[in-house]
Amino acid sequence: MDTNGNSTDDTDRTLHIRFREGDDDALTDALDALDRGETPDPQLEVVYDDPADVHQVTRPKSLALLRAIVQHEPGSIRETARLVDRDVSQVHRNLTELESLHLIELVEDGTAKRPVVWYDAIDIDLPLVDTTEDSDEATV
Repeated sequence: MDTNGNSTDDTDRTLHIRFREGDDDALTDALDALDRGETPDPQLEVVYDDPADVHQVTRPKSLALLRAIVQHEPGSIRETARLVDRDVSQVHRNLTELESLHLIELVEDGTAKRPVVWYDAIDIDLPLVDTTEDSDEATV
């Protein structure tokens, strides 16, 4: 830890969320590293085609759940609900939605399901220009 309480670990655990296009260069670099017998850096990326999915990620309730999971590592959905002071059934529904968006994993832990997050930050790339259109039209 540094003097500000930030981790000095060099491991980048940022999940990159992209709208409609992935980072093909990073994928190519990772595949090239594997071909050379190296272990590539993990690429944490989710690509959404529907703007509603991006909205669902950035809703205050979703962000509160993700923060609670990262900061407290709750052992169950019930414990997660207590952390955010919300009804268990609502939190269960929201966590199931986040799992379907590939943002969390619900791990069976005895009779409970434990929400797991494998990143500690989210970076959202939301282009305002449609890169699939002819570039001439975009510059006119």
